[in-house]
Amino acid sequence: MPRYELIKEEIASIAKYVPGKSIDDIVRAYGLDPASVIKLGSNENPLGPSPKAVEALIKDAQGISIYPSADARELVEAISEYTGIDADHIVASGPGMDGLLDGLTRLVISRGDEVILTTPTFSYYEISARANGAVPVYVQREEDFSVDVENVLDAITPRTKIIFLCSPNNPSGNVVPEEDILRIAEATEALVFVDEAYVEFSDRNIAHLVPKYDNIIVGRTFSKAFGLAGMRIGYGMLPIWLKEEYMKIATPFNVSSTAVAAGVAALSDTEHLNKSIELARTGKKYLQDNIPFKVYDTQANFVLVDVAPHKARDVTTELLKKGIIVRDCTSFANAGDSLIRITIGTEEQNKRVVEGFSSI
Repeated sequence: MPRYELIKEEIASIAKYVPGKSIDDIVRAYGLDPASVIKLGSNENPLGPSPKAVEALIKDAQGISIYPSADARELVEAISEYTGIDADHIVASGPGMDGLLDGLTRLVISRGDEVILTTPTFSYYEISARANGAVPVYVQREEDFSVDVENVLDAITPRTKIIFLCSPNNPSGNVVPEEDILRIAEATEALVFVDEAYVEFSDRNIAHLVPKYDNIIVGRTFSKAFGLAGMRIGYGMLPIWLKEEYMKIATPFNVSSTAVAAGVAALSDTEHLNKSIELARTGKKYLQDNIPFKVYDTQANFVLVDVAPHKARDVTTELLKKGIIVRDCTSFANAGDSLIRITIGTEEQNKRVVEGFSSI
């Protein structure tokens, strides 16, 4: 039997995840000086991590021969204090929020079940669901990237298991109003997963709904505002009944001891967090005012630019030649071919972005 026949047939339908390009990729491709390249394609924190998190990581590294707590209890308790949500509703996950997504899809999806995706949006929802046999159902967002609730409700069937709502949405940066989330959650027994990876940059969140509803889940990450993308820490806020089931299938020790230490320390450093949020807000206004293309409003640490009539791939290539890494959104389902996502950087980085776009 050929080896490829060992692979589940569901995997054949999955489009490979397309990450943002790395600095090494661009240096090799265009012969640039690594110091001249700015990476604004993956929504990382340009200020880096909290110094407190780095200090805690180094200190804890001496104990890495010992397994961490099975449920990352220390981190869960710190998250509880940060969010105001009882620890009984919280799970820590690794790697990142993606680990939470994988656990939930493995827990609830059987072959032939359906998940609803409001596109364009984060592509890993579909990858994780397809890997477990789900059929994706696409609901196109409106021209301003808002969610058409009626279309979502019309898409629900008896086989719908999860409805994914990214808020603020990746790649558009807009939030889903709480009333829309409630309309959807109250109309179905399916799980409503609200991805709040960028919530620290937003003026609202819906974590308070988790204890009140038995089908609303909120996922978050330490990779964005907290600057810990390399540590791959996420967490979820779940109904108590679902947390009990989730813990049965969670990968043992899936959050490392160093990640726990760094996460706890990062949550305590409100000064660094506030600086990161302010940097994004100030930079957003600068980019909106100065990029000579349509720039959508955002409640995240990135902006979405429509470079029509140009193609996104052509513009991103020209920017790469200048050492500016941004994200061509062509690989996002139903995103079209003229959208580019740009992480909001430092003042100097943002000026280079504007100069790069102005030269197109």
